[in-house]
Amino acid sequence: MYIKKHYNNLANFDAWSGGLDTLNTIKEHDKIDDLEYLLEELFYNKTPTETEINDFLWFDDGYIFDQLNIRE
Repeated sequence: MYIKKHYNNLANFDAWSGGLDTLNTIKEHDKIDDLEYLLEELFYNKTPTETEINDFLWFDDGYIFDQLNIRE
């Protein structure tokens, strides 16, 4: 079975665990739009699952913060 879920904005994404921490930091720095562009570049030829997005937020936070110019 294949289920696809559409998000109008990543601010509405239901991240969990470490992914939630990263997403909250991105929101605090008002960089949601920048995150969306980054994800579009990284997943340009496929539709990521919610787990893939959450894992990217969780385990690649250093890379994300660097790309979005967020200094912690």
